[in-house]
Amino acid sequence: MTQTTNSCQYCGSALATTLVDLGLSPLSNSYVPLEQAARPDNMYPLHARVCDSCFLVQVDDVVPADEIFNQDYAYFSSFSQSWLDHCLDFATSTSNRFKLDEDSLVVEIASNDGYLLQYFLERGIRVLGIEPSASVAKVAQSKGIDTRVEFFGKSLSQNMREEGLSPDLICSANVLAHVPDIGDFVAGVTTLLTGDSVYTVEFPHLLNLINLGQFDTIYHEHFTYLSLVAVERIFGDQGLRVFDVEEVPTHGGSLRVYACLSDAAHTETDSVQRVRSKERAAKLHKVDGYLGFEPRVERIRDNLMDYLTEAKAAGRTVVGYGAAAKGNTLLNYAGIGTDLITYVVDKNPAKQNTLLPGSRIPVHGVEMLTTSPPDDILILPWNIKDEVVAQLADLRKSGIRFVTAIPEIEIVE
Repeated sequence: MTQTTNSCQYCGSALATTLVDLGLSPLSNSYVPLEQAARPDNMYPLHARVCDSCFLVQVDDVVPADEIFNQDYAYFSSFSQSWLDHCLDFATSTSNRFKLDEDSLVVEIASNDGYLLQYFLERGIRVLGIEPSASVAKVAQSKGIDTRVEFFGKSLSQNMREEGLSPDLICSANVLAHVPDIGDFVAGVTTLLTGDSVYTVEFPHLLNLINLGQFDTIYHEHFTYLSLVAVERIFGDQGLRVFDVEEVPTHGGSLRVYACLSDAAHTETDSVQRVRSKERAAKLHKVDGYLGFEPRVERIRDNLMDYLTEAKAAGRTVVGYGAAAKGNTLLNYAGIGTDLITYVVDKNPAKQNTLLPGSRIPVHGVEMLTTSPPDDILILPWNIKDEVVAQLADLRKSGIRFVTAIPEIEIVE
């Protein structure tokens, strides 16, 4: 238990319970250009706390949102084929379920590079993206996807209503965690919904973060870490009702929540009660469910350090795959640098020829694995492990091992 004067970003209650304190860390997506290698990293406390009242897990508010999601935000959603496949399935299923056609409008909040809306557009459905980062919005616009470069909230939503916009479906994937004022964001959704229109949102499930030790998904760009307990509280306060929940495998295990206005006609499915029951069994509706997490995080860190130091002693070269934000949390929390991981590769050109924040490990294109082959590849975005191993099957055949660190050290030979 840690006493603090911080207050819950949603309900304002004092935050007195620590989930985990990860020390000082740079912004996970602040990749360093090579010409700025001498510039020191800005370091901020990375401390996740639990609200004892609404059970919203959140990091200390220490970085302004406009510093995080700036014009050169380097995350592009379209570089993972498994994620694109997931989005195509979602677009197909929701179009069929809610009978979307050319007279419908789908709005996506945090639409990134058009990774999802492109599949609705292919079906002849009108789309509109809301994306605060100009660099990724430009890519979506080049695909013919109408995109507004703005932060979403109640004010923007009211303006959209005044323009006559009335979406049949509002969707967002992994955005609730990224908003500094979750109440205003959800109020904006409520403002934009009409009749039986639907809001869908996906987010990594806090239950999996705790059960599987997924602490590396904690970083400053994620203001909150969500359970159905917290989401239903917030949605209910803002006039929304959850009527369906799907458990999906993305990002280490996520929830896809379907919500509507409180008086809409949608009937609640059995899956909502099933997820509620799982969270109650884990005591996520009590402070007890959040205690004892930090020692497990320390064990994961120590096990990773043991593996890396043993590999170095044995003369094995270890490199990283995926310059992912979660990887930067892991590397900085463990204090890992180029003495233990020689380089990292990534498919995203925006991240190549940079240095990782904090650790200052150089980032190269994937071809580096062939020109300067390692002995081991540590897959930092462990949630796409199977995809990476399959893509690099030739390297595996040559004797290179693949390693993941969470929830425990696993070596694929």
